[in-house]
Amino acid sequence: MEMQWMTMPEVREEIEAGTPVIIPFGSTEQHGSHLPLATDTLQAYGVAVRAARKVRVVVAPPVHYGQCSSTRNHPGTVTISADTLRALAKDILRSLLGHGFTRFVLFSGHAGRIHMASLRESAEAVIRDNPAIRIALVSDLDLVRETSEDLVATPGDGHAGEVETSRMLHLHPDSVREARPAEEYPSLPRHRIVPDPERYWPGGVWGDPSRADEAKGRELIERSAEALAEIVRKMVEEG
Repeated sequence: MEMQWMTMPEVREEIEAGTPVIIPFGSTEQHGSHLPLATDTLQAYGVAVRAARKVRVVVAPPVHYGQCSSTRNHPGTVTISADTLRALAKDILRSLLGHGFTRFVLFSGHAGRIHMASLRESAEAVIRDNPAIRIALVSDLDLVRETSEDLVATPGDGHAGEVETSRMLHLHPDSVREARPAEEYPSLPRHRIVPDPERYWPGGVWGDPSRADEAKGRELIERSAEALAEIVRKMVEEG
């Protein structure tokens, strides 16, 4: 169930049923020269909606902005601070909690370390004040790595490469540009914090987009959706 299309009585029914809520978090971030800026958000929302076909769960409207570090200077990336992300996540959780929802999955299509740490801090802050509720924090990238290693031909594929291009070919084929960039990996200096990360990652690709195809994308989405649905099932079973 997609919350943005539900009515007030329909939401009330799910609250009374104890239905969990998936809150998709994404980003507005460069994804090479062939994928749209909303790639992280669209993938997270697409997987969540697919999971909702397998298990009773409400999918909240997605958050389109995240904390972006290594891509922050690439044209099109719109990053928010960790403070803003933490405040936003806590406000969303508290608002839903105030209506009566008690089970939540923070599902992030953006896997930046600061971004994920901020979501974790938010969840921990809310659960400290409400110890009876349930919150899970799930990275979409982790689901891919846990369920689909046999499908991915590119070692270390991570951003705008084989996986994300395949998934977008399945979810939103018209958004994928025909000309795909060459295989690329960032060469950021190890341990250093640099003011110009784009200098070491000019094309914004981490992997090999040429190995992507729609059939692979469909299977990648399906496996991630099933894994996400299983997380929801276990949350309900555990009470």
